[in-house]
Amino acid sequence: MKADLHMHSTVSDGSDSIEQLIDQAEEKGLDAIAITDHDTLSHLQQMPASANISVIGGVELSASHRKTGTKAHVLGYGIKKPEIVMALTLPMLEARNRRSEEQAGILIKSGYDIDLSKIGRADGKYLYKQHIMDWLYKTGQVTELFGRFYENTFKNGGICDFDIEYIDVFDAVRAIKEAGGLAVLAHAGQQRNFWLVPDLCELGLDGLELNHPSNSAEDKRTISSLADCFGLFLTGGSDYHGRFGQEPFGVGDILSAASGAEVVNN
Repeated sequence: MKADLHMHSTVSDGSDSIEQLIDQAEEKGLDAIAITDHDTLSHLQQMPASANISVIGGVELSASHRKTGTKAHVLGYGIKKPEIVMALTLPMLEARNRRSEEQAGILIKSGYDIDLSKIGRADGKYLYKQHIMDWLYKTGQVTELFGRFYENTFKNGGICDFDIEYIDVFDAVRAIKEAGGLAVLAHAGQQRNFWLVPDLCELGLDGLELNHPSNSAEDKRTISSLADCFGLFLTGGSDYHGRFGQEPFGVGDILSAASGAEVVNN
């Protein structure tokens, strides 16, 4: 089975629609994909009635370890009670929208032309910084989506370099489990949070994301060892965001490890 179990659509911070993601997956000859939009399960109601491949609705919860501030994203699959997860994430979605609108306001005051009534939004509701950059790029006010302007404005102490408070990683795993889903720690190599695995397992963590663009060979050895030690399955995927992503990876270019079939069959 060829499965890409991590990608994002226009329901969150991806540039491609769910239908476009499915078309690309079919062209690549995949058997299954998972749409894991950030902090929402709205896309569960937007899945096509039929497709030539298995299309799974998942979620990626933006979380952190409160005591240390370490980021820890958690993927959720097979959610049976989405209202449990959404009760946790809705305040964060609204906070992200307020933050992004504040960032847009700062840029407007700095002389940039931004029309908030016309700018794209996630699920038609929530503004992300990617949408701001997309507007600036399309209107010719910047020369590239994620170049020097982005790095100097939204990062590195720039005028729009401020973030929201993420949900607690332990609450994220609890919510996924209470909602009847499978909880998987995403791209641990990227966020250097391997040390969280034992405590997360006590809450019911089911798996680890092995194959991801940001996981190095050494990271994968660590992840595999942790999976063996705690009896976790392994997944993987491209983490595709379309042109809103900064890495040159397409749908299906990175596939799940074999034991990730548990997600597809759940």
